[in-house]
Amino acid sequence: MAEPILVVGPEYCISDHPMELGIVRKALALTTGNFKISDVNDNDLFKLQVQWSLHDSRILRDTAGNPIITLREKIRTMHSRWQVFKGNSHDKNDLLFTAVTSSCLQFKVKLNVFLAKNVKEEEPDFKLKGSFSKGSCIIYTGHDKSKTIIAQMQEKTTVQGVLLGKTNFRVTVNPNVDYVLVIALIIILDKIDTFVKKVVDTTVETVTSTLVSL
Repeated sequence: MAEPILVVGPEYCISDHPMELGIVRKALALTTGNFKISDVNDNDLFKLQVQWSLHDSRILRDTAGNPIITLREKIRTMHSRWQVFKGNSHDKNDLLFTAVTSSCLQFKVKLNVFLAKNVKEEEPDFKLKGSFSKGSCIIYTGHDKSKTIIAQMQEKTTVQGVLLGKTNFRVTVNPNVDYVLVIALIIILDKIDTFVKKVVDTTVETVTSTLVSL
């Protein structure tokens, strides 16, 4: 049996079978996130709260409202950089991991993930590649050449989802992998992917307007 990947807590790590998650991506509300996160039977697992401040922050809570992790974007950095802390803390002593884009602007998001103990950040502990617009992402280990996959996300199109403006995803987390780590990276992917899409749309609109005016 593979050594467990424990980041947030052992209670989020299942050893005997893959963890199947359902994620519904919907319109962003003012104080709630744009994610519905459930198990394979559609039972709610977590709630996502948005905190409006200088730093873009999100708190993942259990169904009782208890904070599990806080995701916080660092400002004034060339690369998009997110830090994830235990509970609702922002203290460096409670840092779990950091996720950083591999380049300043990319059309397919690539994240390097460094655990808190990996202070030099010379080699990532995990990597993510994917895009919500493409409907998929893969998360794998980053510290070996084998690139062992630990989780995958695929879009699952439904007629109801299309009519309601929602996108459904199925996430498969391999056994012995902390699935809150996976959820956190998917939330970060959504935020970065949304920003990239806005930049691309704005660029296309500007170029089109320039060509039309010529």
